[in-house]
Amino acid sequence: MKLFSRKNKTGADTAPQVELLIDGMHCTSCGLLIDDELEDLPGVRSAATDTRRGRSVVRLEEGARVDGAALVAAVEAAGAYTARLAD
Repeated sequence: MKLFSRKNKTGADTAPQVELLIDGMHCTSCGLLIDDELEDLPGVRSAATDTRRGRSVVRLEEGARVDGAALVAAVEAAGAYTARLAD
């Protein structure tokens, strides 16, 4: 679990990000499992999953190329979840 996030000098987080829509989560532990799987992917800086909203925001390392299918696969590998990229 990350205790802080990196920010630029103005305080705004400028990391590129991807949002995922996730079904099948029931509790905070579901979100933590998903975050762990996503953060294990190369190029992923952090993941923040909101189980109540059914969404995860994945922040990428600057210049990283992470395939959306890899993000979806990581979520689905965490358990009985289905995921898709948000529009």
